[in-house]
Amino acid sequence: MEADRNMAAKVFILDKDADLKKEVFAAWSLPDTELLESSGGEGAIRALSQGDVAVLFLSTELLTIDNLDIPALARERNPGIEIFILAGAGDRAQAEAAVHRGAHSFLMKPVNVELLQSLAQKALLRTLSRRNVRDLREHVLEDLLGSTPVMKKILKTLIKVAPTNSTLLLSGESGVGKEFVADVVHRLSSRAEESFVAVNCGAIPENLVEAELFGSRKGSYTGSVADRKGLIEMADKGTLFLDEIGELSLQTQVKLLRFLQEKEIRRVGDTENRHVDTRVIAATNRDLHQAIANGTFREDLYYRLSVFHITLPPLRERRDSVPSLIRTFVKKYAAQQKKDIKGIAKNAESILLNYEYPGNIRQLENIIEHAVTLSEGDNLLLEDLPEYLTGGAEGPSLYALPAPTFGEEKTMLTPDTLLTLSQLEKDYIQRALEICQRNHTEAARRLGISRSTLWRKLKEHGMEAAAAH
Repeated sequence: MEADRNMAAKVFILDKDADLKKEVFAAWSLPDTELLESSGGEGAIRALSQGDVAVLFLSTELLTIDNLDIPALARERNPGIEIFILAGAGDRAQAEAAVHRGAHSFLMKPVNVELLQSLAQKALLRTLSRRNVRDLREHVLEDLLGSTPVMKKILKTLIKVAPTNSTLLLSGESGVGKEFVADVVHRLSSRAEESFVAVNCGAIPENLVEAELFGSRKGSYTGSVADRKGLIEMADKGTLFLDEIGELSLQTQVKLLRFLQEKEIRRVGDTENRHVDTRVIAATNRDLHQAIANGTFREDLYYRLSVFHITLPPLRERRDSVPSLIRTFVKKYAAQQKKDIKGIAKNAESILLNYEYPGNIRQLENIIEHAVTLSEGDNLLLEDLPEYLTGGAEGPSLYALPAPTFGEEKTMLTPDTLLTLSQLEKDYIQRALEICQRNHTEAARRLGISRSTLWRKLKEHGMEAAAAH
């Protein structure tokens, strides 16, 4: 499909070599770009002065036109432009001087179209990345994460930490946006053009964790039919996000600590160490200090991971971000489902703004996806929301079981008998255990949490007797 020329990025070739320009125009195939050319003169100055050129290929013959410094003019009128100097055999010194004055790099002629396209594509990706970063810093971060004093402090820290290679530990309840924050840190870093690899440590079978993280050699375990890179290697030069870090076994923790210290890994079944430059951001919804006290998490790994430790508050403590999150998720799922949804009805919005969100941002996103799916108009309506928000059926996760009763009188939960979230969770877990006849595995499955998370919550609520079963 031909790109809209009004939206295409402009690539300008400023060179007197007519044969080169003819060859480039005949073979140029980079999508979403508009190719311009000039041999100098007023037309070249006019084109650069319009301020919408993204990439400039500039011959050393035309570094100055009518006594104007063309690279300086290009940068002044086209913020973010990337300039590549095209140098003839005897012009290397001029090209190097231009690079010192702000050009991106230089090429010695002859050059081929494939190389020019590759350089233009990478330059445009860098421009897009910078624009995304600017948008993140100026608008998206504060809107989506919130503008409370606590969140402003967190955002200030994130912006300072992102450009470094320091490890980062994110903690907070499930669904508060830890992976989103990790991705933001990656996009604000010098690694933004490389891979961001996310993995949930608790979702990998224990016998495969080491192979998944560190890779494996052919035949090192049953089913290993070829040499295989691990996730750490796959994120080389980029960022690895390790969610639920507290679920790793002590043996795997030792190997991860070694990697963080030495920047070397050894694939399962291998004898060779490999150097890997991967930044690690870890996350957990567990109390790692308690895990250290229990002997299930290494203290030295904790301190190596938590060079910077940021605790993200739950959504109920940063309600100012809910309207922006609603808009973001409506836009996302409307686009996915090819629906023209412009907004949300006031009564539906009121419910969303006042809900407690025990499942945090993840729950809000699921609610909006549900509503967009059911919507038949250009606004989300009250009836499009899940029934548990509007007085109908029970909700997801902790609310997926039959509604609990509280106290000896078995009074159903009403607006006049509201309990704290902590007490509600405790009573609900107790009810789940009763329904599942004290089968912890089944209770955890129906509650939508891992068995280790269930055990931790039993300890948190002082239900040690139940935890011991």
